[in-house]
Amino acid sequence: MPLTSFDFQQARVKQVLFKSRLRSVLYGVREAEPALFSVAENPLGQWIQTVLKPQTPGQSAVRELEQVLQQMLRTGQDLATRYQRGHLEEARAGLDQVNSYADRIERLLTGLEQAA
Repeated sequence: MPLTSFDFQQARVKQVLFKSRLRSVLYGVREAEPALFSVAENPLGQWIQTVLKPQTPGQSAVRELEQVLQQMLRTGQDLATRYQRGHLEEARAGLDQVNSYADRIERLLTGLEQAA
């Protein structure tokens, strides 16, 4: 079954969900769970593996999307660690870097969507 706009919209929602959860961690609303930073347990990572990859085998944009997601998750984990160590402002300032990765992910998703 070919990918649809709905499929890509789901991916975007999953991206926003991660950023929202990370922000909740950095503002003390929730605890940082290891699963939050795991590619295998990340909703967008799961979407890439189960929906995108089977439909777009071997595309370089998919590999790049995975790499950017991994970078974003590592950055998020680093920010959560900084927060836990009491470097609150430093951790929160790092959200700009997460947003930068999210913007790259959005551009990659848009390109993949247009190609589909």
